[in-house]
Amino acid sequence: MQDRIATAVMQPLFVLLWSSAFIAGIIGVGAAPPLMVLFARFAIAGVLLALYARAVGAHWPRGVELRHVVVAGLLMQIVQFGAFYTAMSHHVSGAVIALVQGLNPVVIALFAGVIGESVTVRQWFGFGIGGVGVGLAVLDQSTMSMVGLLLCVLGLLGLSIGTIYQKRFVPRVDPRAATAVHVLASAPIAGVLAVAAGQLHVWDMSRFAQALTWMVLMNSMVAFLLLNHMLQRWDVTRVGRLFFATPAVTAILAWLLVDQPLRPLTVAGLAVGVIGMVLASRRPAVAVEQRQAVATAVR
Repeated sequence: MQDRIATAVMQPLFVLLWSSAFIAGIIGVGAAPPLMVLFARFAIAGVLLALYARAVGAHWPRGVELRHVVVAGLLMQIVQFGAFYTAMSHHVSGAVIALVQGLNPVVIALFAGVIGESVTVRQWFGFGIGGVGVGLAVLDQSTMSMVGLLLCVLGLLGLSIGTIYQKRFVPRVDPRAATAVHVLASAPIAGVLAVAAGQLHVWDMSRFAQALTWMVLMNSMVAFLLLNHMLQRWDVTRVGRLFFATPAVTAILAWLLVDQPLRPLTVAGLAVGVIGMVLASRRPAVAVEQRQAVATAVR
């Protein structure tokens, strides 16, 4: 019963918050260079997350475990958001970035065997349909540059490989401490990159502050705490399939909040992607019964 309630609350909340990050990112890179946005987000969120983890008595990783958490964090934070924010500065829309990121479940499924998980034929079929939907929507973006596309792919790989890495090497790490370590480890690297690129300046302080506040509180803190908590509770393919829902939500938010148009082919691609997500989320009844039997035996 508790798991059902948690699922009903955490999953839609995560999708909404994760999708909103693309809108905040668009606003942020319109007010400051991408590396400045990245550095400010990580620096502020890192301090707040560390204070939160300490206040709730989170167990901090040490030694080899800490090194694994840092590697996962750099992939999921620096690589992912560095690439995505830079893509935004190249005029790639938030909806397109979310659509490319929607392939995250497919990338995770390709490596499912590494972390001891299986993917059913039905799920592979769903992943394939979801990928087709993402492709249709991306093809509808006539202004998409090759640099922007490559940056989107790099960001996708950072998220996917980071997720797999954490699930493989530190599946039991405290999600509150892990989230803090992820951001704290990423902040100085983002700062060095911003200095090296000459991007430590802001054009519109008001918009920058508004976007940064949302990104720190809702995206860096709440969304990633939810992500790490779900990775601890559920298998990685179950968590990964949520990213099939973010493109549609992002596109709607972008249409409502920043006046980005919804073209017919994009809408069709989004619809196909959601169908793929639904198919990928279904497991055969036998598999479910086997998992329940194993869980009962462990108890």
